[in-house]
Amino acid sequence: MAQERSSPSESLVPSQHDTPKESLGALLRRYGLHARKALGQHFLSDPGLLDKIVAAAELSPEVSVLEIGAGPGLLTRRLAAVARHVVAVELDGGFVALLRRELAHLANVTVVHGDILKLDVPTLIDAPYAVVANLPYYITSAVLRHLLQCVPSPFRLVLTVQREVAQRIVAAPGQLSLLAVSVQFYGQAYIVMRIPAGAFVPPPQVDSAVLRIDTYEQPPVDVPSPEDFFRVVRAGFSQRRKQLHNVLSAGLGLSAKQAAALLSEAGIAPSRRAETLSLAEWAALTRALARLQLPSS
Repeated sequence: MAQERSSPSESLVPSQHDTPKESLGALLRRYGLHARKALGQHFLSDPGLLDKIVAAAELSPEVSVLEIGAGPGLLTRRLAAVARHVVAVELDGGFVALLRRELAHLANVTVVHGDILKLDVPTLIDAPYAVVANLPYYITSAVLRHLLQCVPSPFRLVLTVQREVAQRIVAAPGQLSLLAVSVQFYGQAYIVMRIPAGAFVPPPQVDSAVLRIDTYEQPPVDVPSPEDFFRVVRAGFSQRRKQLHNVLSAGLGLSAKQAAALLSEAGIAPSRRAETLSLAEWAALTRALARLQLPSS
């Protein structure tokens, strides 16, 4: 079961931040904008929830923040009050125009019109930097991969995502997925809080959760390289319902005898399934593959 922690003290959020003088609905009407389903747009306007998200990031005046999907800028204003610099990335041109006009008086906010998956993040923002985002559900996995593999990577990510996805990411061995292993290799993840669907405009069909990931300076396990590690992990999860000796044989292009030798070298029973392995066991498999010098596809 996913564990949810209390969010950090709300005193970390300044009581005085730039506040719009009109409701979200009035702001959108003034610009002739609405949430676009095709872009997965759902806007959070509850001041208390927005403050808790900023508090969860534990920002300081020395760090920068990358915000993805800034939308109407309600979270952007709060981030600007606590961070040195906010780079707000927005794909929707209508909201880019809104942000540039409504936030023009905030000298520490830069609005970028673009697709985060096509942007070279380290060229946009100076380290150390954190990421805070209300992510469209359909790009969560892709954005996580993109950000966690950046050099330099963010020291922290605070992401509002589909609650089920957050629970998958923080899962323990026995319920692990390729996504969970991929995230946990790069950082410690936990759920800060749940956000009900009704808190958004328009409400999505499912609840959300605020996920915090504190990234590691070095991977928590010893592997020859991240590329080698993920080659083995992807092979293991390619047919997750099957036993490892069959999956690794097919996924790594090994004979049955070679797959058996690999598992024996790593000290892992051939009848195990991918979701039961810990990060340490995946690392053991990766090192064993390198020691045995087995050919892998």
